[in-house]
Amino acid sequence: MAARSSAPPVDRSARGSARRSADRPHDRRRAWLVTAMIVTFMVINFADKSVLGLAAVPIMDELHISNSTYGLISSSFYLFFSLSGLVVGFFSSRISSRTMLFVMALLWAVAQLPVLAVAAVPTLIAGRVLLGVAEGPAASMSMHALYKWFPPERRGLPSALQIGGAAIGTLVSAPVLTWLITDFGWRSAYAVLAVVSLLWALVWWRTGHDGPYDEVRPPRADSDGPRPVKRLPYRRLLLTGTVAGSVASAFGAAWALAVAHAWLPAYLRTQLDLSPHAVATTISAISALSLVLLLTVSPLVDALKARGVSSRWSSGAVQGAAVCVAGCAMAAFPFSDGVVVRLLLAGVAFGTVAVAIPLHYVTAAEVVPAAQRGAVFGIVAATGTLPGLIAPFVTGRLIDTADTPSAGYSTAFLIAAAVMLLAGASAIAAIRPEQDARRLGLHAERAPSPD
Repeated sequence: MAARSSAPPVDRSARGSARRSADRPHDRRRAWLVTAMIVTFMVINFADKSVLGLAAVPIMDELHISNSTYGLISSSFYLFFSLSGLVVGFFSSRISSRTMLFVMALLWAVAQLPVLAVAAVPTLIAGRVLLGVAEGPAASMSMHALYKWFPPERRGLPSALQIGGAAIGTLVSAPVLTWLITDFGWRSAYAVLAVVSLLWALVWWRTGHDGPYDEVRPPRADSDGPRPVKRLPYRRLLLTGTVAGSVASAFGAAWALAVAHAWLPAYLRTQLDLSPHAVATTISAISALSLVLLLTVSPLVDALKARGVSSRWSSGAVQGAAVCVAGCAMAAFPFSDGVVVRLLLAGVAFGTVAVAIPLHYVTAAEVVPAAQRGAVFGIVAATGTLPGLIAPFVTGRLIDTADTPSAGYSTAFLIAAAVMLLAGASAIAAIRPEQDARRLGLHAERAPSPD
C-alpha cells in the first residue's frame, strides 16, 4: 500500500491510455502514426514562428514601425514562452499528452486572430504573446509524448524526426507563406495558419494516444498494480552536469534560431538585396541542410550507442560541437565578402545548430526518472529558450543605434557567435550521462524494450 501511495498522481485518461498501450507494447504502427502526427505538429509550430519574420518587411512598411519596435514584437513571443514550458512540464504527469497537444494547437489557431481583426502593433504583440504561451511547451511536451512510444535505445531517429519537423516546417512554410504574403497580402498567411492549426487539433484528438513507456509502468506478473516509480529531488537532477550541459547547448542553439526567425529574412532582403522569393529559397535551403543533418546524425548516434560508445561522446560531444561549428561560422559572417560566401556561412551558422535540439533532450532524458521527465524537459526548454526573449530585441536596437544597419547586424552576429561558442564548449565539458546516472542510481530505471 505504501508503494502505491508514493506513485505520482495521474489523471484517469493518462492512466487508461498507459494501461491500454501496455497491453500492446509492440504496436509499431501506432507508434509511427503518433510520430507522424507529432512531426506535423512541429511543422505547424515552426510555420507559426516563421510567419512574422517572413512578413517583416511588408509589416514594417505598412505600419511604419522601427527596427526596435519590430524587435520588441518578435521578442514578445518569448515573454511567457519559457514560463509556460516550465509550468506545463510539471503538469505533464497528471494530464495526458493527447489533451495537452490538443489544447496547444487550438490556442495556436486563436493566436492568429487578433491581427486579422485589427492590424496594429498592440494586436501583433497580443497574438505573439498568446502564441508564445501556447508554443512554449510544444517542443518538450511533444518530445515527451513521443518518448512514451519508444524505449531509450530507439529514440534517436524519432527524436530527429520530431525536431526535423521544425526544419520541414521552415522548408515548406517559407515558399508557401512567402507566396501568400506576396500575392494575397501578409494577413492571408495568418488566416491559413489558423485553419491548419484547427484541423490538426481535430485529427489529433481522434488519433493521439499515450504510449506504453509512460510514468505508469505495466504491472508485474506477481503484482496487481503498477510498480513504484523512482523520484529524485529536482535540485539534484538540475545540478547534474548532463542537464546543465544540455541546457547550455539548447541556449546556444536557441540564440541562433531566435535571430534567424526574427531577422534573417529582413537581413537577406535589405542587406543582400534578395527578392522575396530568393529569400524564401535561401531559408528553405538552410532548413533542408538542417533536415539532412538531423536525419544523418541522430541515427548515427543510435548506431554508436549500439556499438558501446558512451553517451558522453555519441550525443553529448556531438551537440556541443555542432553549436561550436555554427558559432565559428557566425563569427566569420561579418568579415566575409560576396553574397555567395555569406549565404554559405549563413547556412552553416543557422542550419548546423539544429543537430543540438534533439540531442539535448536525449542526454537529459538519460539522467532523469521517467516520472519526472516531462517536468525536467519543461525546465530545460524554459531555460534553454530564454535567448528568444533577448536576441530579437537586442538585434533591433543594435540596428537602430549603429552608424549603419550593416554595422548593427555585424555586431549582433558577433554577439551571437560569442554566446554560441561558450555554450557549445560548456556542453562538451559538462555532459556525462553515464557518470551522472550512476551517481543518481538510475540504472534500474530503464524500461524494457519490446520484443
